[in-house]
Parts: sequence; structure tokens; C-alpha cells
Amino acid sequence: MKVSDIQYSGDTEIYQIIGGEAVSIDINKGDTVEIIDVEGDQECNVFALSKKGINLIDSLDWKNKPTPNVKADESVYLSENETINLNELVGVKIFDNKSVANSKHLFGVNKDGLCIVKAKGSPMKVDENNSPTEILIKVKKEKAKEEGNRLPSPLGKMVSELRVKKSSAKTYEVKAGEYIQIIDVEGKQCSDFQAFAMEDIKNKLDFCIDPAVTRTVTGTNCPRPGVFNKFYNQNYVPLIEVVQDTIERHDTFAVACNAKYYEDKGFPGHISCTDNFNNNLKKYSIKPRSRWITVNFLWNTSISDGVISCEEESWSRPGDYILLRAITDLVCVSSACPDDTSPVNNWNPTDVHVRIYDKSNNFLPSTAFRPDPQTIPIMTKETGFHKNTKKLTRNFIEYNGYWLASHYNNLGGIKEYWQCREGVAMIDLSPLRKFEVYGPDSEQLMQYALTRNVRKLAVGQVVYSAMCYDNGCMVDDGTLYRMSDNVFRWIGGSDEGGKHLRRIAKDKNFNCWIKSSTDQLHNVAVQGPKSRETLEKIIWTPNQNTTLKELKWFTFTIGRIGGEFGIPVMVSRTGYSGELGYEVFAHPKDCEQVWNKIYEAGKEFNICPLGLDALDMLRIESGLIFAGYEFCDQTDPLEAGIGFTVPLKTKDEDFSGRDALIARKEKPQKQLVGLEIDSNEVGEHGDGVYVGKQQVGIITSATRSPILKKNIALCRISVSFAEIDTKVEIGKLDGHHKRLQAKVVRFPFYDPEKTRVRM
Repeated sequence: MKVSDIQYSGDTEIYQIIGGEAVSIDINKGDTVEIIDVEGDQECNVFALSKKGINLIDSLDWKNKPTPNVKADESVYLSENETINLNELVGVKIFDNKSVANSKHLFGVNKDGLCIVKAKGSPMKVDENNSPTEILIKVKKEKAKEEGNRLPSPLGKMVSELRVKKSSAKTYEVKAGEYIQIIDVEGKQCSDFQAFAMEDIKNKLDFCIDPAVTRTVTGTNCPRPGVFNKFYNQNYVPLIEVVQDTIERHDTFAVACNAKYYEDKGFPGHISCTDNFNNNLKKYSIKPRSRWITVNFLWNTSISDGVISCEEESWSRPGDYILLRAITDLVCVSSACPDDTSPVNNWNPTDVHVRIYDKSNNFLPSTAFRPDPQTIPIMTKETGFHKNTKKLTRNFIEYNGYWLASHYNNLGGIKEYWQCREGVAMIDLSPLRKFEVYGPDSEQLMQYALTRNVRKLAVGQVVYSAMCYDNGCMVDDGTLYRMSDNVFRWIGGSDEGGKHLRRIAKDKNFNCWIKSSTDQLHNVAVQGPKSRETLEKIIWTPNQNTTLKELKWFTFTIGRIGGEFGIPVMVSRTGYSGELGYEVFAHPKDCEQVWNKIYEAGKEFNICPLGLDALDMLRIESGLIFAGYEFCDQTDPLEAGIGFTVPLKTKDEDFSGRDALIARKEKPQKQLVGLEIDSNEVGEHGDGVYVGKQQVGIITSATRSPILKKNIALCRISVSFAEIDTKVEIGKLDGHHKRLQAKVVRFPFYDPEKTRVRM
């Protein structure tokens, strides 16, 4: 049974589960419940009972009566000490393997009780497509909770909690190791925060968190979960660390609101956070200040290009929070900012809630990942290989909702880079988005959705392609695997890829399904000239499948690690390094063993892990593009440097964006080129590229190439200046005060004929 946190939207409670999970929801007479099969083909059953276990399924008022007489097969744990046995309970089946994406069932509630929603599902094997996917439950309440009482479920064992009423502040004491959760109750409410070491207060010192010192130490505006996660006082002593953060928009530049702030705006006598801090800190003999420097949590401010401080509504939603951990015994103070003279509190100050958690809790560092602003947030996940990688480094960054290593202890980007170029290295790329596409019209869907000619793709082959909107601009790039005649696997970088496929399937009335499988298939790329020799030792394939040694570029096979009864894996001869390489896909539960087996097999070649820093050098040298750098939804494949994925002459069938791409090709405006920089200074993403006063392009990616011994860059440039050997300048500072000399060169910079990946 899943303990599902509640999300609120007006008078509606929202719950989310995936296949293999169930959730118990309180329902009351007059409520309306809507259950949605988000991606389709996700079997789901519903049970209803009173708090005493009496069946209420017949009392539900269904809009469309579902299949009756489904028996439950489990017990429901309602709380730590309360269990209801469902073995004799009869429910209804609302979705099955024929339900399409966004299928819905709606019912009214006539009696108070519990609704149990059970989504069927189990782990997906690498050669299957039965991925367990999302069920969304929306409960419109007849009597909704008051907004101030809509709090997220506690994260763990609590010590205490307190409410900071709107336009006020409160102090509280926290012991070393305890956690502080600061919650925005109703959304769009800022909260100033300060902390003092208890030992300093006893010694009559009022040192507190110093934002300027913190920025100096961490190199960031505000610490965040991960490596640079601590707040420091004036003596460079860390007081507190950030563990979890669901919003990540805070400010440490401005002081807390104060009397002068309001007086200058024409509101003399307006209560301020500074006044509230002073009043609450008196009991600790902390001297009052005319303006407090603070950490402004959930504050939405920025510094414009014109060096102007700008402020806007907070981005936080109801229930958003920041979770901190005390490094020493602390006295803390939190406010619910009273500012109703600007948009920072949505012109309407509301409450802030604070929870203190016991130090015995083990809360993992995480941030909230939202593919879309409206989606339910997902806290940063660990990949199946994280147990391996966390032993080797603490340098993780959040990427696509997962923690990935930027570099490894005792190695670093340069060492990892050379090991990939000369031997073999392995990198966790599990956050790549995977989608299972299957059904009678799956080929027709992919033929229309992708720029490549999918009909030419045989079972066991892979093709790299662009995916475009109707205007020719890119949704994503990725690789398509043909698993069987009517089953494909799309692997890209964005959740938008799956959503785009579902939109097309619905608009074109294609009979097929597109189901997310990212959490069922994690992958490690094994790259380098010794990658084949490494994997040959451990990959077993049945007689009917292609062996690893036989795999050609852009093909895949299904096999096992550890013999005929070993770990099931899919291995493709693909990668992102410009070297001979493979990607090994497995279920997350098997990934720890997969990593260990590959590592053992590669020891004789000095195999090492590879981080994102080294990967960036490798892919830039090899002219491989990256979303958010070489392309976005304003860029077409021709401008992004992958025009070879758009066979306008040979693909005679229509596809998404075809007409727009024909027009764009006839009158091109921009082109991706390589730049060789005549300087020891490296260009950076976003640097302008100039000819005289005129900006003619922009750096999309740049690096210092270890093997070429040059600084190189990828650049989107006006076609008028795209000819090889054209002299340009890269603008630094404001683009004009400092220039780096450069020239247009051929790319890929390294192995332009791709002889190494074809070995």
C-alpha cells in the first residue's frame, strides 16, 4: 500500500500511483472521484468500504458502470496499527489492456468511507513492454479542508511543529542533527529565516547566517541539496545544510523587509519582518537591528542585465517546502512575510508552517522535478547504479530528476576523458527517457512522428532521429529501437517526447500505446576502444540472437550477464562519446550487480567511471548535440547540425514538420558550425560570436580539447558566415570589451569520418 501525499488544487485532492501500487483515500458523502489512466493500458481496480470494513462498492454512483466482481488480493495498511483484510472484498475493474491514454472513470460518493485504488503491475523485463504507469486520482470534496489546514504529510518522525501566522515571526530551538521543514501552506508566501549557534548565544555573541559569506564559500546565490549545501556565519562556521527543496527559488541578496522599506513606499507604521525578528529574539538577548540580513526562502527576485533588482510572485505552490539540517545546536527564527505592497506574497500574506524532525530520520538529498509546471512534483531519484557511484564520489548534480556524478574522486574529468579515449570507461545515463511504443499502428505512428524513415528499420536495429513539431522545430532527439514488428522503444532526453507521441496517436486515431519505462530500464554506457573486449567476457546471448562480437553500429541484442540464467540485459552498440561503445540496459534492481560485473571485466584495461564533465568534452569533440545547448523548441534539425536525420528527398511519406522543414531548407537562416579558438581562454555557452560590431552567432557548447590541444566550440551562426575558415570573434564581458579570435572549422572536430565508432 502506498502512502501517497496529497496535492491540492482548490477544493480537489490529487493522488498519484503507478502500476504495482495502491492507495487508500478518505471519501465522504457528496464527494466526486475521477480516476485517470494517464498513459493507457494500465489495469486498475477500485474497492470501497466503511471504516469497519463493510463493502460500499454498490453505493458508488458511477457515470459509466465498470466491470464488477473483482476480488482483492491483499491487506490494506491504513496506519501503523490498523489493517483491513481485503481478501473477501469485491470491487470493480475500471481499466484494462484496451484502455487508451487519458481514459477516465467518474463516480459520486453516497456514504462516508474509504476508497482503495489498486493499479496492477510488476517489474518490466528488458525485452517486454508492459511498463507499470501512472494512475491519477482526483477527489473533489463536498466539504474541502480549509486552505490553512492543507499540509503535506509529515516526512518522518517529528519532534514538534509550530505555525507562523501571517505577518508574524517565531523563534524555535533545534538540536544538532535535527531537521527543519519550512512549509508554504497556501502557496506564494515568502519566509525569512535566520539561525544562531546556541553556544554563541551563551557567550553573548550574535553571529548568524551571513549570506555574503555563504555565497563566497559556495559560489552560488543560495545553497541547494548536493555538494554546496551549507549556510555559514560571519566566521565561516557552517550552521545549517539544505537537504531537500521543492522550489529552489530563494534570495540571499536583499535584507528582510523593515520600517524604512515601507516608509519609502508610503506605508509608515507597516509591520515588517525586521520588527517581528527583533520582538521574538529579545528573550535570547540578541540586540535589535534596523534591518536584518536573512535567507529569504521562496522569494522570487533576480538581478536583470541592467543590474536592476527585480521581484515577482513567488513560484511556490501549496505544500512546497525546504528541508534543512542543523549542524550544531541552534536558535532559529522564521517569518511569514507581511509584505502586501508588492507581488512577492501574491499581494496576500498567508501562514508558514514549521516542523522539526528527529535526527534519527535519514532524509535523502533531493529537489523537486516537474516535467511541466502543473505536474505533481517528484523528488530527485537515485538510479539503479547509485549504490555503486556514491562509493566513488560525492559530486552529484541533479539531471532530469536523478542524481548523476559530475566527476569522481581521485580521477577528475581529464583522467576519465583519457580513459575513454584510450581504454574503457562507464557512465550512468539512466535519466534518459524511455518509452514503449506498441500496437498495430505503432510503425505508422513512428513513421509520422520522426524525421527518419522508420519503415526501413529492421528488428534489432537502432536509428538516431529528430522529432519535430508541425513548425519544424525540435521536440527532442533520440534513438529508436525496433523490438519486433509492432513494438518500438524510443529513448530520448525529454518527457515531452512521450507526450508528443500520445498527442499524435490521439489526433491521427492510431491504434497503439506509448508508455513510459524510464524507471524500469536504467542504462550504463560502456565506451572506449576496449569496450568490446570488456563486455565480450560477460554478455551471454541465446543462439538465435546476435552475439556482442557480431553487433554492428546501431544494432542491439537481448542477452544476460552471468550465463543463461543470469541478469537479463539489452545491449546496443550506441553511445555519446565518439568512440567504439555500447549501452547496457537492465532493471534497476539488477543494476548494482551489472555495474560490478562490468567493472570486474574491465579491470585489466583500467576501466574507470566517467562523469558528466568528461562526457561533455567527449561529445563536443565528436560534434554530438545536447538539448538546451545545440537545440530547443525554437531550433530545427538543420540549424541544430543534424540535417542528416531529415531525408526530405527519400522519405516520400508525410511526417510531423515536413512542410515547414522544406521551407526552412530552401531559405536557411542559421547553421551549426565548429569554431577553433586562438586563445587559451575557453568559450562558454551563450557567448556571442561577432564580425566587427555585428553579432552573427552564439556559442552553444565549448571545451578545451585534451586530444586536439585546442579550445573548440560549437556555434549556431548566420549562414552568411558559416563557410570554413571564416574569421570571427568570440565576445567576452559585454561582448565588446574583450574578444577571442576564432575561425570556422569542420566538425566533428575529432574523428570526423567516424572510423572509431565503426570499428
